[in-house]
Amino acid sequence: MSERGATPPLAIAHTESSMGWGGQEIRTLTEAAGFISRGHRVVVYAAPGARIAEEAPRFGVPTVTLPIARKRPRGVGSITRALSTDPVDIVNAHSSTDAWLDALACAWLARTRRRAPVLVRTRHVSIPVPRDPATRWLYRRATARIVTTGAALRDQLIRDNHFDADRIDSVPTGIDTARFAPRSKPAARHDVGLDRATSLIGIVATLRSWKGHRFLLEALPQIAHGGVHLVIVGDGPQRTALEAQASALQLGERITFAGQQADVAPWLASLDAFVLPSYANEGVPQALLQAMFMAIPCITTDAGGIPEIARDGDTARVVPPKDPAALARAIDALLDDPAGSARMAERARAYVVARFGLATMLERMEDVFRRALAARAPR
Repeated sequence: MSERGATPPLAIAHTESSMGWGGQEIRTLTEAAGFISRGHRVVVYAAPGARIAEEAPRFGVPTVTLPIARKRPRGVGSITRALSTDPVDIVNAHSSTDAWLDALACAWLARTRRRAPVLVRTRHVSIPVPRDPATRWLYRRATARIVTTGAALRDQLIRDNHFDADRIDSVPTGIDTARFAPRSKPAARHDVGLDRATSLIGIVATLRSWKGHRFLLEALPQIAHGGVHLVIVGDGPQRTALEAQASALQLGERITFAGQQADVAPWLASLDAFVLPSYANEGVPQALLQAMFMAIPCITTDAGGIPEIARDGDTARVVPPKDPAALARAIDALLDDPAGSARMAERARAYVVARFGLATMLERMEDVFRRALAARAPR
């Protein structure tokens, strides 16, 4: 049951028009599962064939597929019918397309029903929001509250779009402290089949351009430390290009493309260093948080909300984006000082565990939802 006890459980519908799979979709299902465990009723509406719909049973989250992959009247109608058949208190939109469909559906229901759901928009990336009149209506009128996955994203909306700061909450993704606890490196390497590696660095991220994988590949031949092996965990639209780049650089057996993994914890635990060379669009990245929770030394950049957890020399080594030489130097420095790197990783773990746990995220999101409902104008 809900930990709040005296307050009634919520009915929540998450919508996701994305067909892909990454931190955004994982956060949505993790949050939904967490709310179910707290006694709330939750459903996820996704497009047919979407990866989030395929993965939802693994999280124990009910899912219904609707034609919401594109901005079409059919999508508005399908969401309107779904919300009429199965009324909820909150609709939480996670991508641009479903946010528009939700807004129109909720606006229609507000005109025709006594109690319509309120819309909350969660923004996971720092892509700029347009400033046209229609978008202003979406964010200022149709949406009850806005959630960003990092303070930098919240500041961006206030600074660039002049949205009301009182209606925007920064709620970074919460990490399961039990699942992502420090564990034996040798055992983890054995489990993932990389126990022959001398020094192992890696990245866990969807293979998208802005994650910066190509700069990590360029850095690998420049690393002076001997015997370094790179493992890339994840899949995505850049897979073919990255494999071609690895071949052109003649990286051969120095690199492993591990593909998508249902459980990334043993892969993270096997690493001497976690590297995330993103250059755009980041909130507070889940994989970087997970690595810090597991006390893995981290190297990253200052893109998006990353500085909220990565402070150079304190909780991570921070290098300029798109700079393979700087990446190589940081990897060498980290590997050459294992004791200092371990102390940095422990400082990072202490910092994130106190602030970015799963329970903290769920408490803050429930507070957002209840404030959204409380602010709903009486009809």
